Amino acid sequence: MYRAKDIMMAGSEGVKSVRRALDLLILLGASDDGLRVSELARQAELAVSTTHRLLTTLESQGFAQSDPETAVWRVGRTAFTVGQAYGRRRSFIAPALPYLKRLRDQTQETANFGILDGDWLVTVSQVESRQIVRAISPPGGHTPVFCSGMGKALLATWPDPEIIALAARTGLRPMTPRSLTSIEAVLADIARIRRRGYAVDDEEHIQGLRCVAAVVWSPTGEPACAISISGLAARLAPERLEITGTQVRDAAHQLTEHLGGQAPDLFARKT
Repeated sequence: MYRAKDIMMAGSEGVKSVRRALDLLILLGASDDGLRVSELARQAELAVSTTHRLLTTLESQGFAQSDPETAVWRVGRTAFTVGQAYGRRRSFIAPALPYLKRLRDQTQETANFGILDGDWLVTVSQVESRQIVRAISPPGGHTPVFCSGMGKALLATWPDPEIIALAARTGLRPMTPRSLTSIEAVLADIARIRRRGYAVDDEEHIQGLRCVAAVVWSPTGEPACAISISGLAARLAPERLEITGTQVRDAAHQLTEHLGGQAPDLFARKT
C-alpha cells in the first residue's frame, strides 16, 4: 500500500517534470537555429541527463525533434499544431489576412495582428514586408503593453483608472531610452491615441524600429484585437507617421465593418 505522503511526493515530482518540460519547450521555441542538449541544460539550469530525458519524452509526442547529424533539438510538429489552435480561437484572424496584405502593400512594411494576453501583447499573425531589411517580431512573441503600438492602441479603449491600475501592477519597465516610464506620460500618450485613432510605438520597444497600430472592434462592441505596421525608423520617419497612421486606422475600420463590429462613439472613425 502507498502512503498518502508517498502519493503526494509522486504528484509533486510529476508537476515539477511537466514544468521543466514546458520550460524546455519555451526555450526551443525562442531559438531559430535549435539548441544542443548541453546548451538547453545550461539555460534551463538542469542536469544534462534530466534535460535529455525530458526532451526524449517531448519527442515521443511530437513536441520536440532532434537532428541526428547535428545533435540539435528544435520544436516539433505537434507543438506547432497546438500553437495554431490558440489562433483559431479568434475567428477573425482569417478575415484579417486580406486587410493585412493590403496594408503591407500600401506601406511596404510588415503588417501585424495582435491581442492582449493578460498583461502582455501577443503577436498572433503577420504578413512580412518585401523589403530586404525589415522589422519582424515573430508571431507568438510577447511584448509589454506599454512599449507596444498594438498594446497601447488596445489600452486606449480602457478607462484611465484601469490603465493606472495595470501600470501599478506591472510597473513601467523601460525597454529602450524612449520607453514611457511615468504614468503621466502614459496617460498623455493615451489621450493622443484617442484623438487621432491610432497609436505609435516610437522606438519604445526596440531602438531603430517604429510601429503604428489601431484597434479592431468585435460585433459585441468590444476591442477584439489590434493591427499594425512595423518598420525601420529610418523608413517610418516622423513626417510619414500621419499618413501611415491614417492607412492603419482606415484598415482597422474596414476590418471592423467586415466583422460586423462597431466602435463606441469615442472611438468612431476619425476624419
